[in-house]
Amino acid sequence: MLQQTTVTAVIPYYERFVSRFPTVEVLAAAPAEQVMSAWAGLGYYARARNLHACAKVVAGSGGFPRDLDGLRALPGIGAYTAAAIGAIAFGIPAVPVDGNVERVVSRLFAIEQPLPAAKAAIRTAAERLGDDPAARQRPSDFAQALFDLGAGVCTPAAPGCAICPLIAVCAARRLGIQATLPRKAPKKDRPVRYGVHFWLTDDRGMVLLRTRPAKGLLGGMAELPGTAWRDTPWTTAEALPHAPMRLDWRGAGQVRHGFTHFELIIDVLAAHAALIEADGFAQPLTALDDAALPSVMRKCVRIAAGGKPNRPSGEKH
Repeated sequence: MLQQTTVTAVIPYYERFVSRFPTVEVLAAAPAEQVMSAWAGLGYYARARNLHACAKVVAGSGGFPRDLDGLRALPGIGAYTAAAIGAIAFGIPAVPVDGNVERVVSRLFAIEQPLPAAKAAIRTAAERLGDDPAARQRPSDFAQALFDLGAGVCTPAAPGCAICPLIAVCAARRLGIQATLPRKAPKKDRPVRYGVHFWLTDDRGMVLLRTRPAKGLLGGMAELPGTAWRDTPWTTAEALPHAPMRLDWRGAGQVRHGFTHFELIIDVLAAHAALIEADGFAQPLTALDDAALPSVMRKCVRIAAGGKPNRPSGEKH
């Protein structure tokens, strides 16, 4: 959860998640829909799919691998996560490089090349730090000390150099450029995509949902049925053939949502039927909180149900 989300945002999700899935075995045995529902709102939903797949492998093999190669072979476990698990859980000499460690290392060695191109140089420099005998003797403490140094002292905008234990050996401090590192390449403007989604309710108090394909953006999550997302706006006439039933569809509002690589604008159309008869699955309106709806779909639900959507926010995938 902490790979792409702040600690403050993670805590309530984490507490609910481990309460619902207290062991690897329980998580491995859980239906995918339950896992995705517990993750809904955190973004980067591939993390939840990989976590579930990883739990199945670990439970099936009787426990976690105790070496970096074995950890990296698990679903969803890359170099950073393998190093973090190895160092903190198993005492393996390894330096996990997250955003905080990138910042510390780029300043300590005055690496001025912009990210993301600088990642290889930062990785090499971090490994040099990890080769220190003290670091190899206490890899868990060393990894967590680097995390804490970046989070609490070597902060992004105003590094606390006066209280930093590494001030005497920090190359960026000597050059007076510590606050400018790490440098980042200019961001490109995000393209805009458009879609139409349909809010269909019936006399039983149900709403129509469907499940997205298992792979790809928001894979395995629930959504309101709708059109594809494309680079040009949809007219109502173009969208109606994609409606789940032929009804009197009326505009309910518009939702804007930011993904990592594009901005999405969704027009929400609403209709009511005596009985939903369409592909997908009917969910009780009173149980929508239990559905694995990503943030963008929860915005659509709020606006269609008469509430105000949240301000546009980013969702990472």
